[in-house]
Amino acid sequence: MTETENPAATADVTLPPPLFNTLPLDPKLLRAVVDSGYTAMTPIQAKAIPIVLAGRDVMGAAQTGTGKTAAFTLPLLQKMLRHENASMSPARHPVRALVLAPTRELADQVAENVKKYAKHSQLRSAVVFGGIDMKPQTLQLKAGVEVLIATPGRLLDHIEAKNAVLNQVEYVVLDEADRMLDIGFLPDLQRILSYLPKERQTLLFSATFSPEIKRLANSYLQDPLLVEVARPNATATNVEQRFYSVGDDDKRGVVRQLLRTRELTHALIFVNSKLGAARLARSFERDGLKTQALHGDKSQDERLKALAAFKAGEVDLLVATDVAARGLDIADLPAVFNFDVPFNAEDYVHRIGRTGRAGASGLAVTLVTRDDTRLISDIEKLIKKKIEIEPFDFEDERPRRPPRRRDDDEARPVSAERPADRPFEAPRRAPAAARDPFFDRPYEPSATAAPEWESAAKAATPTSVGARPLSPNIRPKKKVASLLGG
Repeated sequence: MTETENPAATADVTLPPPLFNTLPLDPKLLRAVVDSGYTAMTPIQAKAIPIVLAGRDVMGAAQTGTGKTAAFTLPLLQKMLRHENASMSPARHPVRALVLAPTRELADQVAENVKKYAKHSQLRSAVVFGGIDMKPQTLQLKAGVEVLIATPGRLLDHIEAKNAVLNQVEYVVLDEADRMLDIGFLPDLQRILSYLPKERQTLLFSATFSPEIKRLANSYLQDPLLVEVARPNATATNVEQRFYSVGDDDKRGVVRQLLRTRELTHALIFVNSKLGAARLARSFERDGLKTQALHGDKSQDERLKALAAFKAGEVDLLVATDVAARGLDIADLPAVFNFDVPFNAEDYVHRIGRTGRAGASGLAVTLVTRDDTRLISDIEKLIKKKIEIEPFDFEDERPRRPPRRRDDDEARPVSAERPADRPFEAPRRAPAAARDPFFDRPYEPSATAAPEWESAAKAATPTSVGARPLSPNIRPKKKVASLLGG
């Protein structure tokens, strides 16, 4: 590159991000974007939205928290505005866009974004996921929706019940597809895609791309364009990542100390098991911290309430399994703690992506024990970066005992040195108590009193001559008359 080209390259780097109003979007959508507080596009939005508007299939790879949801929601809503109508007939509102998400929380969050961007239009949207009653979902589907957000399992339930008809679907989005494959949704995905028309536009968005995902894309996407705005499997640059070497019994103390020293108002804590999440939440509750647990064994209503309370600031700590690692958008989350190192290295990228979202800074702390060496090595291979594990310095919170004083109430402590000119004094002992001569005399038996065992023997009545006296604890048998034959 010549010297004349360098200023141009520098100018490209320093260019401000493009604005949403430069896109060919309907004023209704632009108004909704402004209402949401957004004016400039993120890199994934700037690259993906024009391609989706052009009708091409897309494989989008970007870090979590970079706006992937808006990157596929806004162009699809723009293309569906031509079907917009105010009719009350369900036949005028068939499902035209299908968004599949791996978890209930992610599906619910995508549905909130779709509703937010489509609020000034006549387009309808609905979300269906398991864990709750199907009847309200069925009524909503029967009334007609253009955009359907669903988890694969519950969507198949509605398809088999004839509640969802997908023969007019024009757009399909696979959000966090790698996670869907991790939790075994591939057969369900294949069944769902078999119900859809072959002529459709398919979008696949994820923070990480594995070889399995690429094979899935080759099977169901037609000549897709790969859109990458960051190195695959990269972690957010605005997140401070710290790894501390601790013991299993010290982990809770590390979290409490960092919350205090860093002045963190609330944090998200990840563990690897459902039982561990419940136990850790109870432990933090005993420490005086408002804590909620979020894991797969809780009902959907409990999970949504816990998440809503955490987002509203009513809960200090949210202890969760990896059901909260994908796609959850929690505004101004200052810190994420990996109480347990994740078994899957890709989950590390998603976990720490819950903080530092929308350009904000964040803290990600991972607590490492001796047994986590292999898992840390897997994370290093994934993010292609050497991890520095540092020891954790605990503060001494134990109360110190005051120094002992001498018996003569001298002010100096015991450890103080004795002056050289002062002779050694034996320690003073407390004065002995006055002795009573009565208690010092030896035992003398009384000449008049009979021994206790003799009086007890006289009181007992023997059952027969020469027999031993019965114990006072044994009740004698009742005598019963009997008639003997001659």
